This record gives sequence, C-alpha cells and structure tokens, in this order.
Amino acid sequence: MDPQVAASARGPAHAAPLLACEGLKKTFNAGQASARPALDGLDLAVDRGDFIVVIGSNGAGKSTLLNTIAGAIEPDTGTLTLDGRDITRLPAHRRAGMIARVFQDPMIGTAAAMTIEENLALAERRGKGHGFAFNLNAANRRRYRELLAGLELGMENRLSTPVAQLSGGQRQALSLVMASLSKPALLLLDEHTAALDPRTADLVMAMTRRLVAEQALTTLMVTHNMRQAIETGNRLIMMDAGRVRDDIHGAEKSSLTPADLARKFKIENDRMLLES
Repeated sequence: MDPQVAASARGPAHAAPLLACEGLKKTFNAGQASARPALDGLDLAVDRGDFIVVIGSNGAGKSTLLNTIAGAIEPDTGTLTLDGRDITRLPAHRRAGMIARVFQDPMIGTAAAMTIEENLALAERRGKGHGFAFNLNAANRRRYRELLAGLELGMENRLSTPVAQLSGGQRQALSLVMASLSKPALLLLDEHTAALDPRTADLVMAMTRRLVAEQALTTLMVTHNMRQAIETGNRLIMMDAGRVRDDIHGAEKSSLTPADLARKFKIENDRMLLES
C-alpha cells in the first residue's frame, strides 16, 4: 500500500478508528496450482461515522474484505480490531450484535416464511439471543409501520404478510431496515442494489443514505456503480489485487465525475501492471 494512502486510511492521529484492518492476508486454495491471494497485506482504518464506498474490478478482494470483517472468512494473517476489541478469530455469530450486513441477493437477508413484523422483531434481537414475540406489541407495530411508510413500497399496511410474498425490491428494502434496527457499530452493504431494477435501486440508495445519516451508522458499501460511488459517502476506497490502492475523500471526492473515476481506475490498473 502506498505510504500516502496508508496515512489517509489511518484517519486523524488523535482519534482511534472504530475498525482497524492491519496486514490482512487471505489466500484461497493455498498450496495448490489454483492458489490466489484475495487479500494481500491489506490495511484500512475506518473512523466512527465514516461512510466508505469500496470499488474495484472483479477479483480485487472487495467481497473477501467484507466477508473477513463479518467473520464469514478467517484471515491467514493480520488483525481486525472493532471498537478496541480484537475480533480476528471471533466467529460470525459472536459479531452479529456489532456488525450488520445486507447482501446483493434480496433473498438472503430475510426469513421468507416469517411475516414482515416477525422479521423486524427478530432483527431487533440480533446478537441478543432468541425470542421475539414480546416485541410484537402495539407500540412496536406502530413504529414498524412508520419506518416502512417512508419506503413508499406499500409494506406499512402488510405487517402480517409473509416475506415470501414480497417483490425482490421490497425484500431488499426490508433487509436494509432490519440491518439498521439494532443500531450496529458497523453496517456492511455488499452490492445491495445490484440485483434491483434502476427505479428500485435508486429508491433503496436514497433510503440507504437517509438511514445512515439519521442513525450516524458507520458504513462500508461495495458497489460497481460509478454514480453511486461518487454520490455516496465521505470516502471512496479503490481496491486492486487485495490491497487498498487509493483512499479518496474531501474536496477530491466531491469534485469527481464518472469520467474522472473511470480514468483514475484505468491509471491504477495500468500502474499495477507496471509494478507486477
């Protein structure tokens, strides 16, 4: 990682980052001819309140990074620290109360056989053990209706409807609300609009920005959408070959255009070829 990129990724010297990824390495199929490094000594510091957008070509390590942070993948070497706690070897279910995630596939984030209100109640119990029936009272149902009304997808009057009857866009919007309900220390968004039609994707992105801002959620979002990357968040991370190659923020990020980003991305890839 370039020293200047490393310095910017560490954030202000006076503030400890909420999340610190240090020297993360992960190689799949190690020792075999098909071995490939997915993370190659990756360093990244995420400050409280950051909304970081992560871009990169296929195979750059974006999803592996999110899987490692979430606990779905254990790094070969390196450390992960969240809010001062070493979580490098902590299993995914032990991180559930601290880290919430929305996946690309709308079917993953919800329980199809359960109703909308049951999914919401269960989400509020994330990381707190089992049981959700006591959450289904009049006050919480009213709160759920208010939350869902803001989506403008017609779910606020369907609390008792099984999630299996919802459209993909409705399920993804519900997944996002569910992920934010427990007020996680860290929210991970893994191309969460990629499977949606353009109108629904725009609606879910608008809702994403609103929820993150209203709840001051520290967020990492992976996307291949250059417009989303430019319009969203306060930092833009560019990954390549399992490393952070650029950390764009401040005035540089706010002045970016899609053409600038495409050109910069090509320059980064060309530079990697020269360095290899």
